[in-house]
Amino acid sequence: MLGRVEQEPREPVMESVYYVLTYACHRKCRHCYDTRFRPYVRDGLKAVVGEGVDNYRRIIANLPDSMVYRDPGKPGADGTPSERIGRIIMAGGELLIDPVREALLYPALDAVREKYGARGARVSMQTTGDIVTPKMLDELRARGVWMIAVASMDDYHVGMEGEKRLPFMEKLKSMFEAAGFNPVPDAASTRDHLLEDGPFYVFFGAQPGQWIAELWPRGRAWENGLSKATMETNFCARWSGAKNFLNHGWAGSEVAIEPNGDVFPCCLKTKLPIGNLTEERLVDILDSLKGHPVFEALNAGDPLHMGESLGWSADDFVEASHTTTPQGAPYANLCIGCDRFHEEKLGPLIRGLRTQRLSASKSVAATAGGRG
Repeated sequence: MLGRVEQEPREPVMESVYYVLTYACHRKCRHCYDTRFRPYVRDGLKAVVGEGVDNYRRIIANLPDSMVYRDPGKPGADGTPSERIGRIIMAGGELLIDPVREALLYPALDAVREKYGARGARVSMQTTGDIVTPKMLDELRARGVWMIAVASMDDYHVGMEGEKRLPFMEKLKSMFEAAGFNPVPDAASTRDHLLEDGPFYVFFGAQPGQWIAELWPRGRAWENGLSKATMETNFCARWSGAKNFLNHGWAGSEVAIEPNGDVFPCCLKTKLPIGNLTEERLVDILDSLKGHPVFEALNAGDPLHMGESLGWSADDFVEASHTTTPQGAPYANLCIGCDRFHEEKLGPLIRGLRTQRLSASKSVAATAGGRG
């Protein structure tokens, strides 16, 4: 367990970074939140993998210098927040298909270890699990993967409906454990696996009662009319929503990153990115948004009031949150209002903040060059 701290974190830190390395996948699931996740062939596959290959080094270089964060919800004996190691969650697409695995995933894992050391970040990866082999598991463990999350355990994945997935899960369990991966401890065990070095495995999916059970109004889930979210479903206030995204250094802070380096305050992604990690540091982007009423509302998990400083009342936001599905059914969710607010109001603001950051960065670089 890490020690206790008495003052502000020494360096900018995050609890979690959700990093999509590629859109290449061997499946085209009807509930997927992004239509870009699909099979690619020949030049298309080369291009989509190449995007991740071209950008991963700059993206990882511009992540926080440390992945250790403070958690007030888990105080030490003296009452001070404990220090914990944050997670970098690598996802796709499917990271284990050829050529993603060798050309992109493994080099990215090596780059993370080079930046943070062997135990400076908890590296998790998501997979559908259906192409996992013992050799791959050995290679992943050798590269320091802390957790493998099998993300296909729901009725939306072909072949995984109901009890059909049970033999598949048993096969994977045997394979994982033979390779030295252990199941994430049950909550009743009182073990805190976030403090353990692992490696672990876990199964999850869009099942009733889980965090994405209603499905985001995005991608093929939207095209197929599968989202069951209502105005009472506030994805923004859930884990992997925008809540706490600005609070780097503390529990709950997470952002999502696309293969081209675009950064978003939530996993399902706002209509516009807040910046790009191929050109600037993540912490600089986040700090430029702090104090602005729009982004502070998102940080509070309260999208309903994000527009008030720019002339959108809560009533305006509710009205903008209503639409119809591609099938013609009425639909309303706060994510729809957020999309429309971004389209109508936030573009110039986000571009202006980016211009200010880049200009400031150039000034600092010029000053440093002059002193050299």
